[in-house]
Amino acid sequence: MSIITLTTDFGAEDAYVGTMKGVILSLNPSATIVDICHNIEPQNILQGAFVLDTAYPYFPPGTIHVVVVDPGVGTERRAIILKALGAFFVAPDNGVLSYVLRKAREFEVVSLTNPHFWLNPVSSTFHGRDIFAPVAAHLSLGVPLHEFGEPLSSPVTLPLPEPQLEADGSLIGHIIHIDRFGNLITDIKETDLPRDGLLIEASGYSIKGLSRSYAEGNEILALVGSSGNLEIAAKNGKAAEILKLRIGDQIKIKGGSA
Repeated sequence: MSIITLTTDFGAEDAYVGTMKGVILSLNPSATIVDICHNIEPQNILQGAFVLDTAYPYFPPGTIHVVVVDPGVGTERRAIILKALGAFFVAPDNGVLSYVLRKAREFEVVSLTNPHFWLNPVSSTFHGRDIFAPVAAHLSLGVPLHEFGEPLSSPVTLPLPEPQLEADGSLIGHIIHIDRFGNLITDIKETDLPRDGLLIEASGYSIKGLSRSYAEGNEILALVGSSGNLEIAAKNGKAAEILKLRIGDQIKIKGGSA
């Protein structure tokens, strides 16, 4: 299998993503490279972790997922390969694989300590090009995991946002991602929602019940999106701009007769 995906905060304005692809294809011209997302908010590790989590389950077994959201590039933070859930993940060891690790009952991790599989010299500011891309290419060519470095037992994980139950029975959720349509994706799953009387409060707006699509309901609506998470959306508009909400902001869920 030689499918390699890329998820970064590099954007599309510079040559960073294209350069990584060039490195991969120079080592494995037969690789299939798939862009998951390059518009992660700069240095937002948890957003990168969430976006990866929404995409990787839909790839064939053995896919190699390269994730570069790396504010610690050039420091002592480790670089790793994680083998879990039928896939490989090549990333900085900074918590960007937290959602993957939360789901994985068994996994194998190695630290990327063998410079034989890196470009030389290694820039202190572009490990995506000099370490992660060539390692992914060599991995796609069948190099065994143990050759890349020493095994690790405890990769870094970050606390993941979770809804909080208040004393009055209401549920406080958090916005964890804003997509290009301005939809506000929260950490609330469909199973967290009350069975009846659903009322959502977001930035002064009250939304009653769930819509089934982005075209149904009032100007500001709520629905369970393709990720399985509750979203706040605007019909023919951007909810993030209308509500002036950002990643990390809260919404409140009430049920029953509230």
